[in-house]
Amino acid sequence: MAIAPVRRRLHRLEPTALQGVMVREIVNFSSFWRSSTFSSTVDPTIYLLAFGFGFGSLVSTVAGYSYIDFVGTGIVATTVLFAGAFPAMYSTFVKYEFQHTYDAILAAPVDTEELVTGEALWIAARVGVYGTVPMLVAMIFGLNPSWGMLLVPLIAALSGFGWASFGIFIAAKADKIESFSYWQSGLLTPMFLVAGTFFPLSGLPEWAQVLGNFNPLFHCVQLVRDAVFGIWGWAAVGHLAFLLGFGLVGWRLAVRFMERKLIL
Repeated sequence: MAIAPVRRRLHRLEPTALQGVMVREIVNFSSFWRSSTFSSTVDPTIYLLAFGFGFGSLVSTVAGYSYIDFVGTGIVATTVLFAGAFPAMYSTFVKYEFQHTYDAILAAPVDTEELVTGEALWIAARVGVYGTVPMLVAMIFGLNPSWGMLLVPLIAALSGFGWASFGIFIAAKADKIESFSYWQSGLLTPMFLVAGTFFPLSGLPEWAQVLGNFNPLFHCVQLVRDAVFGIWGWAAVGHLAFLLGFGLVGWRLAVRFMERKLIL
């Protein structure tokens, strides 16, 4: 009596599958890295210069920091949003709706969880690199360098993973690309403005401060400032824990809804 061969059970999140997804993204990125890098770094730099020198000429210090230092550390959140959530939203939608790239990838020994994780990790890696640009620009205009700046790419990458996952989740929920306007104007823009980037939340009404504490961008900004200015304490642990939780929740939502979109 012949015995059917036992197939090897693949582990969850196979490294080979993740590597395949990320290598494909790297190869694809090599064809448009100039335009992507330009928009992801120049836009935050313009914000930094406009607000830093615009309001900086009117306000010398904010929350005990010079305004250029305050904005220079806070603008990392802008980079995270521009380089994390937005590319994830649009590229994911285009890949599964128009190009059918994901259909081809899933035909290989790659499941949806590995596909989403690989995409989010690649975007997070890019965000980690782009997140250093505001620091470099701010240093040119007076921000004192510190050893804590070495942690900024890691903080940006961690936050970028959460926003990349959230962007993939939004793309999975969307029936048409025009619906992104609701997310951008109704959620992402208000979160961007109320993140402590350009002004401290302490000047806002109490209800706005409470809402701000649930904003991942706010925790990214605060953790960057804690690292750059050497302010370590339990508050920094709380910011880190929030970003870890945001990344985990965003990742699971992205996986769940992309499975519904691609498999069910």
